[in-house]
Amino acid sequence: MDNLAQLLSGRPESVLQASVIAICLLAAWISSRLASPKINSEDARRLVFPLSALAFALIGKAVLKYPHHATNLLDIATQMLIALAVIRVLVYMLQTIFTQKAWIQSMERAIAWLIWIVLALHISGLSQDIVESLDEISFSFGKQRISVLLVMQALVVVATSFLVSLWASRAIEKRIMGADLMDMNLRVMLSKVTRTLFIVIAAIASLSAAGIDMTALSMFGGALGVGLGLGLQKIASNYVSGFIILLDRSIHINDVVSIEDKMGVLTKLTTRYVVLKSPNGSEALIPNDTLITSTVVNHTYTDRKVWLSVTVQVGYSSDLELAMKIMADAAKHHKRTLKDPEPRVYLKDFADSGIDLELGFWIADLEEGRLGLCSDINLEIWREFKKNGIEIPFPQREVRLLGPQQTLPSDTD
Repeated sequence: MDNLAQLLSGRPESVLQASVIAICLLAAWISSRLASPKINSEDARRLVFPLSALAFALIGKAVLKYPHHATNLLDIATQMLIALAVIRVLVYMLQTIFTQKAWIQSMERAIAWLIWIVLALHISGLSQDIVESLDEISFSFGKQRISVLLVMQALVVVATSFLVSLWASRAIEKRIMGADLMDMNLRVMLSKVTRTLFIVIAAIASLSAAGIDMTALSMFGGALGVGLGLGLQKIASNYVSGFIILLDRSIHINDVVSIEDKMGVLTKLTTRYVVLKSPNGSEALIPNDTLITSTVVNHTYTDRKVWLSVTVQVGYSSDLELAMKIMADAAKHHKRTLKDPEPRVYLKDFADSGIDLELGFWIADLEEGRLGLCSDINLEIWREFKKNGIEIPFPQREVRLLGPQQTLPSDTD
């Protein structure tokens, strides 16, 4: 107790700052516990504690400075909380931009190590010496002096600008895609334009902040124009075609379309290509230029109902009306067929071996495929035909000999 009293009497300023830090951390913990149930995302919940602790620490620092108390411990604690907040914010932005989060966990450790090392160098006072050493390693490029420090600063500025722009465009894209009252094609177009605009702004801002002369980009712009004229016209055509498709609303996501010899569900629209998923699970990446120059059959353009048919042949001796009723019932009993309009059976043709009957029915989920549906209906028809003795004919040939029969000579003759 005597040693503790001596410590408290000898270092009252440190004890006061430590108490303020403890109160700030406790208040931040309580705030995070209260705010967690109101936040759906786990990544966003991780931001509450460091940001609230930093806010409370800044308030405590301002309070102690007013009566002229020392704040050296609070300064270190504030810097550590800033480093922790930066780590959590960077990881949150990466998880918002990218959907695959497996590699982000390892990236989080790398970011944390880098920021903590930089903070340790800053607190120890070694950062200034390292900065001066990096600035001394330089070379001249024309009239421009380029050092390792300038390159590193430019990389940090460019990476930060693009990260912020991608995160902001991703957040806006989520809000746009969640607007159910807006047409899907318009939502996709706005999201793509927003992302492109943010990336262009980030590129210009980062290059300007890095000290790169913007007039030097005029040469790049001229080279890009020549490239588009000589060899990139196909790529440019795909991008222009993509915006045309989004604007004219000829196709939408989840439409069932046939493009040349491919049929499937349109699962994704980009500025360069569309993704067509076939019933067997394969995905075809079709350039937008193909959709403009080729015939596209949109099976669900104005209505998702699609008419399918199954053809069955029965023998001439079979009960035709019973066969037609069995076929219609087989379609009515299937869960995927629509009851309105109801399935109907048509007498299609009087063929050589039997009578051709065609069963027609409507479905509203062509994206689920047609082969399994037709197989189920055919199997049900086959079972009922066997129960009721209805014959499904197969090709037969009957040979008749006309005129007097002649006996062929044998080998003995």
